[in-house]
Amino acid sequence: MIPTRATHLLPPSLAALAFAALLAPPAAAQDTDLAATLARNEVQAALTRIDEQRAETAAFLASIGSIVSPSGEEHERADAVAARMRAIGLDSVRVTESPNAVGVIPGRSGRALVFVSTLDDLATVAEHQRASSSPPRVDGDRVVGPGTNTSLTTAAVLAAAEAYLQAGLRPEHDLVFAAVAQEETGLRGMKALYDEYRGRADAFVDVLGDGQSISYGALGIHWWRVVAEGPPGHTLSGGMPNLNQAIGRAVDRILSLPAASNTDETRTRLNISMLQSGAVFNHKPATGWFSLDIRSMEADVIDDIEHDVGAMLDQVSEETGITLRMEPFQLTPGGRIPGALESRLVRTAQAVSRHLGYEARMSESGSANLNVAIGAGSPAIGLGGSRGGDRGLPTEWADVDGMMRTAKHVLLLAAALGGER
Repeated sequence: MIPTRATHLLPPSLAALAFAALLAPPAAAQDTDLAATLARNEVQAALTRIDEQRAETAAFLASIGSIVSPSGEEHERADAVAARMRAIGLDSVRVTESPNAVGVIPGRSGRALVFVSTLDDLATVAEHQRASSSPPRVDGDRVVGPGTNTSLTTAAVLAAAEAYLQAGLRPEHDLVFAAVAQEETGLRGMKALYDEYRGRADAFVDVLGDGQSISYGALGIHWWRVVAEGPPGHTLSGGMPNLNQAIGRAVDRILSLPAASNTDETRTRLNISMLQSGAVFNHKPATGWFSLDIRSMEADVIDDIEHDVGAMLDQVSEETGITLRMEPFQLTPGGRIPGALESRLVRTAQAVSRHLGYEARMSESGSANLNVAIGAGSPAIGLGGSRGGDRGLPTEWADVDGMMRTAKHVLLLAAALGGER
């Protein structure tokens, strides 16, 4: 069965307008812009405040890190984050149906700059949290315990928001701070947030670390289950058709596509890693399936591969008498925005990273919440960097120094790109 081709969410004209708002002169100008931002007394006061609230931020991370929050079960953590947003003075704080925790520093332009962190943990992290004999704790320059690594970014984003407010900074554009749910299971929270802000957001900043790496493009990743159905039977009476013949034939043809051995710069890849059917030696199964992993920087390439695979499955079904169909498992959008590397958004983020002491590694193949915005044509970046170590293990820990650098990166981006009034 040939799947319907994907369509982009944002009209090209609107995407162009949003992107044009952040186009700028060459990189040196962004260092000058940042220098002007750093020269403001309020910005220096905000940076000082981030340092002063180090212990408070670490304690908050330990608190939200103790809340068991596997993907799809983030309500308690979302409520705790929203309570913190209210306590630091954010406006219009709410927990959405997703559940996302969202708070705003209002501007007056009607435009917005949206900072995003992730609420949910891996399922293995939740298992370690439940099995732990004690909650996360602050231990010197670390916050130790399962549940701390991913939540570091939420604690950092709110530290930046609090410092911004306490320093008396006032933005021209709304500064939106959102901790989004279900990043691990289909980016559902980010999709809901994007639907809310797509019409007026100048950019989305996916906060994954302190900016030691910056992603400005998104790798599209489409996961499918190819399901096979046919008549069951005992070995002595089963005969043909046999769905395993159809599965085998389909797998062979799909892996013979050129994309299965592609290594080009678009990062187009095709893989089949799981096959499942049958339970005993002497019966042919009625159902089975295999996985299909398609990824590329180019959305049109993914569309073409899916169309070709669908046509192959139709042909194999006709040849074997076995029904084959594609069922979406997780479809992560991706793509590239022309000129992104030279945009004000990306160049300013690079300048902030340099100010913090490192030259950011640049990547056009991000894979996180930013994919939703970029896949629909909206400017977005992902700030990467080490958050700590042992993620997914009982010994997981978060790096407090990295958390404070992350907070400063968010603060400086907000001050430089959010405008002033």
